[in-house]
Amino acid sequence: MAFEKTWRWFGFDDPVKLSDLRQIGIEGVVTALHHIPNGEIWTVEEIMKVKNTIEEYGMRWSVVESLPVSEGIKTGSPDSDRLINNYKESLRNLGKCGIDTVTYNFMPVLDWVRTNMQFKLPSGGEVMFFDFATFAAFDLFILKRPGAEKDYPAGIVDQAREKHNQMTEEEAENLARNIIIVSQGFIDGVVDDSESDYKKVFLKHIETYIEIGRNELRQNLSAFIKEIVPVAQDSGINLCIHPDDPPFSVLGLPRIVSTKEDLEWIVNQHDSVSNGITFCTGSLSVKNNEALEDIIRSVGHRIHFLHLRNNLLLPDESFHEYGHIHGCVDMYSVMKLLLEEQHRRISEGRKDTRMPVRPDHGIRMIDDYNRNSNPGYPLIGRLKGLAELSGLEMGIERALHNQKS
Repeated sequence: MAFEKTWRWFGFDDPVKLSDLRQIGIEGVVTALHHIPNGEIWTVEEIMKVKNTIEEYGMRWSVVESLPVSEGIKTGSPDSDRLINNYKESLRNLGKCGIDTVTYNFMPVLDWVRTNMQFKLPSGGEVMFFDFATFAAFDLFILKRPGAEKDYPAGIVDQAREKHNQMTEEEAENLARNIIIVSQGFIDGVVDDSESDYKKVFLKHIETYIEIGRNELRQNLSAFIKEIVPVAQDSGINLCIHPDDPPFSVLGLPRIVSTKEDLEWIVNQHDSVSNGITFCTGSLSVKNNEALEDIIRSVGHRIHFLHLRNNLLLPDESFHEYGHIHGCVDMYSVMKLLLEEQHRRISEGRKDTRMPVRPDHGIRMIDDYNRNSNPGYPLIGRLKGLAELSGLEMGIERALHNQKS
């Protein structure tokens, strides 16, 4: 058996069409109902519109990415009970429609973070870059978050000040818009283009976490898991939380899905297989003290969805993406352990043996420059990654088969 080949598709406005995915051998589509506001119920009717369209092209809706967790749930607001009940109803409706894997994240205010969406590699391709000092410049001198200085080493503050002094007003504004709006706009961000003073609105969202530290956020996640996992289990759905990206605190906000210990804590909040993990090598590999192989050995039995990509790690917690099989991740060792986990599930008679995988992000290259894709999601770059991962998978599978023979 092999992993189910999947692809993230952003709906009917995505420049990559379902007919394109069918041609390149995609088996399962990863998508969401992006038009439904956070916290509202996904109805059977709306789910089936997308599901039926995907199936008309000979594929299946393999994974929901994502069913967004509203900020009110993360903060434990007075409205959280209503939001959690809506979330449960959406899960029930997805289960009625036969969709069995749902990913989500619990990152406060800001989802994934990059400072440069068009970092040029020596090859001429473009990837996304996170420069720690540039991010600090945004936080300290553009956003001007109160008390931000205490969250950075003195050396980084000095570098950030120098970077900010070298920016034009236009460059500073573009950096803020990229971080707050552009990178978040297609994944249900908290601020959009409709806000005239979007930085002020963004700061207000951050302020809601003044009294919420790591322990408080963990308590809210634990309560959420204990509420929704029984509903997911009864609906035939495996939930899989996505790691923080990057896996460390940003803007003074707590991050609680960043390490092996975090993931172990999460799976221990409910003993159901439905309480699972999205294994993202790109996110988890940024902390180079976290061995991905050790994470798989520890919580591999709860991994339900695979995001595979690579990074190059730089000093001061900076990094940039680097395709799929080359970089800081030993993709051979990672994939071998994941395939062994799949074989183990098959031998145990488990139902969750598909283990959908998607090439996560990609290098913008060749004809990608003629397409208006979401940041990190070019067609050719991801197709290259899918081919590389598929070839690696086939070689490992053959070797495992020969070992058994």
